[in-house]
Amino acid sequence: MKLNFLMKRVSTLGRWIATTLFCVSAIAFVWQGGFLSNTAAMASPTANLIASADAGSQVKGKVNEDTGRAKGFIEDTKNKVEDAAKSNSSKVDKATDDGSLIERKAKDDAATIHKRAEEDAARTEKAVDNTKNAVENLVDGIKNAFN
Repeated sequence: MKLNFLMKRVSTLGRWIATTLFCVSAIAFVWQGGFLSNTAAMASPTANLIASADAGSQVKGKVNEDTGRAKGFIEDTKNKVEDAAKSNSSKVDKATDDGSLIERKAKDDAATIHKRAEEDAARTEKAVDNTKNAVENLVDGIKNAFN
């Protein structure tokens, strides 16, 4: 019985020691992190501002480039959807030469697909432009904050 009582006390003491050691280590780590900052950056802040202005220009250039690519992809996708709708409509037209209900339905569906493709492409391009403007405004805001 006394052995279990002793082991329980040793176990509790070990947990307390481990917890204390962990807390002291964490405090020491945080404390030292504050004093090991990059003092060279404080000595010459103008070099950092020039670098950040250059980085802002690079970000804006990349955003413009990616926006152009995204819009090109959107146009290509829209054209492929429209071509597929026209192709399917013409296949139905060739299969039914008498102007049947199926042919009219296929033409109506092709027109609807064409209209929706145009609307979706316009909405997506507007969203891309909004994202581009938001990123550019963010970069300008960050640049102004450092000036």
